[in-house]
Order: sequence, then C-alpha cells, then structure tokens
Amino acid sequence: MSARWDADGDGGASGAGDQLLAVRAAEGDEEAFEVLVHRHGPVMLQLAERLLGNGAEAEDAVQDAFVSAWRKLPEFRGEAGFATWLHRIVTNRCLNLLRARRTTADLDTVPEPAAPEHQSSPVRAAESHAAADDLGRAMRALSAEQRVCWVLREIEGLPYESIASTVRISPEAVRARVFRARRVLTEAMAAWR
Repeated sequence: MSARWDADGDGGASGAGDQLLAVRAAEGDEEAFEVLVHRHGPVMLQLAERLLGNGAEAEDAVQDAFVSAWRKLPEFRGEAGFATWLHRIVTNRCLNLLRARRTTADLDTVPEPAAPEHQSSPVRAAESHAAADDLGRAMRALSAEQRVCWVLREIEGLPYESIASTVRISPEAVRARVFRARRVLTEAMAAWR
C-alpha cells in the first residue's frame, strides 16, 4: 500500500458497493481492499490532517489505520457503513497520537501549518498569518477529545450521533465537548471579529 492517496477509481461512490468490497477484502481479495483504499483514502487523509495539523504525521496515521483495517476486516460485520467504521479507526489513531504528543512535546515546539499565500497586500497577508497562528494555538489548547469532536462536527459536518459512535461516547458528551471547544475558540479568536 502506498503512502499517497489517489482519488482515481470510481469517484468516491460508496454504500452497498463498500460492503461487498469489504466482504471480498476480508476473504483475502487485495484488489477489493485497494479499491476501498483509493475510494476512502483522500477523505481519511483530509480528516487526519485536520485532526493532527501535520501532513506527514497524518499520512502515517492513515497508513497505519488502513493496515489496521486490513487486519480487522474479518471482524467488520457491516452494522455501520464501511466509511463510518474506517472513520472510527482513523479518528482513534489520531486521538492516540494527539494524546501521546501532549505528554511528550511542548506545544510551542510543534510546527504550525503554513498560512496560505495571499495575492493581496503584505498587511493582509500578515493579518491572515497572525489569525492562523492564533487559531492554531487555540486548537492546540483544546484537549484531544474536544479537538476531535469539534473537527468532526464543525469541519466534517457529522451529526452528533455519528461522532458519538466514532469516539464511543454518548451524544450528550459529544455536545458538551463541542460546546466547550467552541467557547475556547470563540474566546481565543475574539480579537479577530
């Protein structure tokens, strides 16, 4: 399996086709699993990048998640969709990395993603960079659990019930974590309103 995620293939179709491919892959069909990787890899990589804030670390996390999914495919019963099941694996992998990062790295030493280049004035570019820096600091101030719930809700647009299933907590606990994350981010970004 390559570390590059290619969106080629069938354009991201899923659903019943995923279930059949998962069954075939669980029976050892590597080509079926490769289709699943191509189909879901780009979305999972984007999720991991949002959660971890580091492209190389996100690629490693998704690679590990797909290896884990390959090994666990015989356990996949299809109660949830394949994409939901894979979301859970990637999210848990990222949560583990975020928790480990908190205990081993000083947050000020974690590199921040580069702000996008702006075609406009240098002042505007400096403001954008400063706002991105403040948002990055605010995101890192969240607990790993709050960050995951917030990203899955606010960026990925998942419903509370799906997030609860993914991170294995109650929908009420998800709502509380998203609420606290919103409050922290709103306070941190108040100067930019």
